[in-house]
Amino acid sequence: MKKLFVLTFCVVILGLIITSCEKQPTSPSSSVQTVAGSPAKGGFDEFGYNYQARVFVGAADGVDRKLDGKLWGDPTYANDHLVMKWSKAWDDARFYGAPWTPDAWTDNEWNGQAPGGSGEVWHYKIVWVGSQLQNSPYWRDGGYAIWGQFEVIMSQGTVANQHFGDAHATPNGYGLF
Repeated sequence: MKKLFVLTFCVVILGLIITSCEKQPTSPSSSVQTVAGSPAKGGFDEFGYNYQARVFVGAADGVDRKLDGKLWGDPTYANDHLVMKWSKAWDDARFYGAPWTPDAWTDNEWNGQAPGGSGEVWHYKIVWVGSQLQNSPYWRDGGYAIWGQFEVIMSQGTVANQHFGDAHATPNGYGLF
């Protein structure tokens, strides 16, 4: 039961994280981009986002763009260290209105071993497969559907010193196969 709760909680948080990236600049060709009203010249902002490099690195607290010791009002995962990466195809479709393609992916690595962290460690790989999901030519055996057009091709982690592997698709890499 705890595994199901943790998995559900992590998937919900992951969805919120991806949604939070919507504050990304609107001009892909701009040399000086604005993020949440402050200039970002290609580096990390105070929350941990580097939109030019398509990466977030920092405490999960910064994902919701509020440095308040909480992650969407809950302190449980706020101190976990998080690394999120996303492809150019993900960036283009999510932020610039380009069509989704099989090259769109995101990678999320949680490390709750940080001081004051949750103690959990999780790694997710998610790819776009289209609304056909399991009937899509891009679907991979071993994954599971999420958000109506995406497949989790890898989900594994540890909770209370127990390892869980919820998805391990074949192949497990990004891009076309």
